[in-house]
Amino acid sequence: MPGYWIVKGGEIRDQAAYGEYAKRWGPVAERFGARILNAGGRLDAREGAWGRAVVVEFPSFEQAVACYEDEEYQTALPFARKAYERDLAILEGA
Repeated sequence: MPGYWIVKGGEIRDQAAYGEYAKRWGPVAERFGARILNAGGRLDAREGAWGRAVVVEFPSFEQAVACYEDEEYQTALPFARKAYERDLAILEGA
């Protein structure tokens, strides 16, 4: 079963940090077979405060977890947190 990162985030407040995160995220994503399904597209938030949403698909739930825990990803993560406020959940697909 596929795994997904569901990222709920605010508006980007630091473009330089976001660019650095994106540069570092690319190779990690490729290694773990990640595929971005939605990144900042149209969003109709019916409940709660949403600035933007990102959905990333992985070949499996285990790959999604391993990617997040990966040492190289962990070095990229501070740039994401500096770029925008965010919440991330890992979800197993059906």
